[in-house]
Amino acid sequence: MPDTDASPSPLGDFTATSRILPLAVLAIAIGALSAYVALALLKLIGLFTNLFYFHRLSTDLLRPADSALGLWSVAVPVVGALIIGVMARFGSDRIRGHGIPEALEAILIRGSKVEPKVAILKPLSAAISIGSGGPFGSEGPIIMTGGAVGSIIAQFFRLTAAERKTLLVAGAAAGMSATFASPLAAVMLAVELLLFEWKPRSFVPVALASATAMFLRRYLLGSGPLFPVPAHPTSISPGALACCVLVGVCVGGLSTLLTYSVYAAEDLFKKLPIHWMWWPAIGGLAIGLGGLVFPRALGVGYDVIESLLNGQMPMREILLLVVVKWTIWALALGSGTSGGVLAPLLMLGAAMGGLLSPYLPQQGVGFWPLIGLGAILGGTMRSPLTGVLFTLELTHDLGALLPVLVAVTTAHAFTVLVLRRSILTEKVERRGFHVTREYSIDPLEVLFVKEVMQTDILRFPGTLGADDSLRLADSDEKSHNQWSYPVVGPDDVLLGIVTLNMLRFRNRQSADAPTLVRIMHKDPLFALPEEPLRHVVYRMAQSGITRMPVVTPELPRKVIGMITLADLLKARALHLEDEQRREQILPLPFLPADVRTTRRYRADREPAGA
Repeated sequence: MPDTDASPSPLGDFTATSRILPLAVLAIAIGALSAYVALALLKLIGLFTNLFYFHRLSTDLLRPADSALGLWSVAVPVVGALIIGVMARFGSDRIRGHGIPEALEAILIRGSKVEPKVAILKPLSAAISIGSGGPFGSEGPIIMTGGAVGSIIAQFFRLTAAERKTLLVAGAAAGMSATFASPLAAVMLAVELLLFEWKPRSFVPVALASATAMFLRRYLLGSGPLFPVPAHPTSISPGALACCVLVGVCVGGLSTLLTYSVYAAEDLFKKLPIHWMWWPAIGGLAIGLGGLVFPRALGVGYDVIESLLNGQMPMREILLLVVVKWTIWALALGSGTSGGVLAPLLMLGAAMGGLLSPYLPQQGVGFWPLIGLGAILGGTMRSPLTGVLFTLELTHDLGALLPVLVAVTTAHAFTVLVLRRSILTEKVERRGFHVTREYSIDPLEVLFVKEVMQTDILRFPGTLGADDSLRLADSDEKSHNQWSYPVVGPDDVLLGIVTLNMLRFRNRQSADAPTLVRIMHKDPLFALPEEPLRHVVYRMAQSGITRMPVVTPELPRKVIGMITLADLLKARALHLEDEQRREQILPLPFLPADVRTTRRYRADREPAGA
């Protein structure tokens, strides 16, 4: 039998250990390195923008719309996309896409291990894509690159897959924090989208990495906010708050259509009779043509977002921006090029708010674009708390907290009811993996062994012979499904354990009649009545043993019951009943007496799952 300690772990609110300290130190180093990675990527974007559009060596961040190439500008995105296609074909196809799904895939599929070449090729390909006019943001590639840095550093140390995941996510959060000056939103995005848990062992390192990156950002890129806006009043009328719900619904609808359009474009590209290496060039052609129609749709477009938030863009330009940006972004992203989705989403959300603003109550300059900008994060990325915090950190407009919260929540509710997956997790699902993004307490955490164990069990004295034990097991009705039997001494003190297969084998192979003390497993695994069921499940998973005696916590251990894998399902059954059983506890006084009686009767008799 495996020698596994059956003593219960001390119970508490958290399960953190001292392992959190070295992880925190590594996370701080990763946060510092990720800040410089973010700076390097932004410099690369500036370098390629200058090379492609202005034919000079410079890292200044310029707009492709300011170039004087004329019709030749159509060829620039095509050339950039051809380079990316070659890099993906002969370098690594992991550089395709917008970064966050690739980080998810590394966590879910590859044990949080990222190849070192991805850490080089991903930012380089993103810089070429955006620098050649791609209508993307830098945040997705920075998140993926920061995650790759965290994963690579973690691979130099003896860590578990869970610890590598923490450091990968720490790098990703640090990259986002350094890019947008949004340390809180970066941590929240990590929790809502990447960590798949809410534990100190992951939260503390990730938060420290994000804080470190934000601290260094002040010296590398400035302190922010990224999009300063006029302050809006903290008070808002009920009518305006209701309009925030309307904006949330509209932006939720936009989020749904954006998600459908990206993956519809991807499906169209998959039908082409050419290798995927050439797809980005076709997307690049769409970008070039769109740039002729509306040049400001090219590139990251932070200046466009700022114009929207400050009410400086005419309605005709906003409408043209939505049509062109949406079209070229969906086609380019569907073609498999490299670039982020966050900046384009912010732009389209703010544009939707701008289009609705003439029909809504006046709440100050840029108010409704700001509400739309926040709402699209809750709708498209399915990260509502991130959306609220991100909006506040981007603008430092605390007066918008309540209306942003209402709009984000509404957009989030709309899309979770309409769409099965977000724009980020749909790509992971298309690769054959499912992502669950709901957090809840495991029922095995809150139920104890004493609540589900069997107490009416068969146990054998140690002096009993094997053949007599087998006859007793075959004749005793309550032991027909027991299969495993505690061997006890005086006062039911646990001596060992025997299984039905052991007794049958001994009965066939031996002419003598050995006592159970001679053939039993002398160091059995056991459970204690005050243990959470989670501890027992882990012990079963480690040992492969699915039946254990339950003993008293004090010495000597006395057998008081048995717990099996089937008993653990009782916890799941109770949880299922809590989820599905509907009952009316208090009667409604305005209903007729016969109706109140009928409802109470049905509530008492309604089976689980009704």
